[in-house]
Amino acid sequence: MINGKKIIAVMPAYNAEKTLEQTYAEIPMDIVDEVILTDDCSKDDTVHKARQLGIREVIVHERNKGYGGNQKTCYNRALELGADIVIMIHPDYQYTPLLVQSMVYMIANGVYPVCLASRILGKGALKGGMPLIKYIANRGLTFVQNVLLNQKLSEYHTGYRAFSAEVLRAIDYNGNSDDFIFDNEMLAQIFYKGYEIGEVTCPTKYFDDASSINLRRSTIYGLGCLRVSMVYRLSKWHLMKSKLFR
Repeated sequence: MINGKKIIAVMPAYNAEKTLEQTYAEIPMDIVDEVILTDDCSKDDTVHKARQLGIREVIVHERNKGYGGNQKTCYNRALELGADIVIMIHPDYQYTPLLVQSMVYMIANGVYPVCLASRILGKGALKGGMPLIKYIANRGLTFVQNVLLNQKLSEYHTGYRAFSAEVLRAIDYNGNSDDFIFDNEMLAQIFYKGYEIGEVTCPTKYFDDASSINLRRSTIYGLGCLRVSMVYRLSKWHLMKSKLFR
């Protein structure tokens, strides 16, 4: 705990057997009270590895629910267990759990209710092997999103995120997409509710066992981000109503 606040780390997993142990070993268990791993119908031995490592909360989906659907299970269970702060750690080791303290202390001390670990602050993205085309797309999308959402995030597309329980209860994340656009819908909902988001700089690693999506799905994701941002702006102008911001 930090300042009496219960910290739960959630790990949405899919075929993470090869990287799970390395990721789990870096989680600072001196402040993290509980770890939840949700396996989205992996084809490898992720579940066996998780139980072997001693992770007590292992939830297994009998069918693949998608990236967003997997996160919903994570957050719902964390809130059920009484989390005050929930931090998502991808078990593919693309982001180091060594930043957990920096992120959760920001929330526990009341500085920000949400914290993102940004690959774009500093030189972490390209130095860590992010493909140039993805870097350019990230910067371009982020610029447009900042304009439409009237914000100043360095990136909207990191998967390393920490939330206060208050924020998770305030937004309808269960009504969001089960696909990758879930992440962007959450951020738009958080801003729509008037919460602020802090950022810390984060190194990243691109390697064969790290998760990634292909060009087709990346394109669909990018267009989805633009759609969410446009819906946000139109909703703020009271020109449309969307279930995303109910």
